[in-house]
Amino acid sequence: MFDIGFPELLLISIVALLVIGPDQLPQAIRTLSLWIGRIRRSFARVREEIEKEIGADEIRAQLHNEEILQEIEQSKAVLDEATHDVNKIIDTTINMNSAERNAVDGEPDGPTTQQPDPNRGQIGKDGSE
Repeated sequence: MFDIGFPELLLISIVALLVIGPDQLPQAIRTLSLWIGRIRRSFARVREEIEKEIGADEIRAQLHNEEILQEIEQSKAVLDEATHDVNKIIDTTINMNSAERNAVDGEPDGPTTQQPDPNRGQIGKDGSE
């Protein structure tokens, strides 16, 4: 606040000793100290009242919490998008594998039902099935 060094304090004390006098100087210093303490306390009380009315601490905490909530929402959106992409890849892979298996087996895509052969299990005129 103030840049008062030792030489300035020495000059102030010499002037105070000459102006006030050696008899009343201790009482003047006590009175000055009391007034400075009262002023400091009153400024501290005013500052506390202003902070209470404004709610500076609560506002700071609320802003911090809102920032955290925004980060959580962003993370959730990223995770939802990643989950959607992974599910899409899994579905594509499953469909591709099914198509490859069906191509190897010679079956068309999709479920098929086998029709029973009507001639199977019957013995013909020549004795063969």
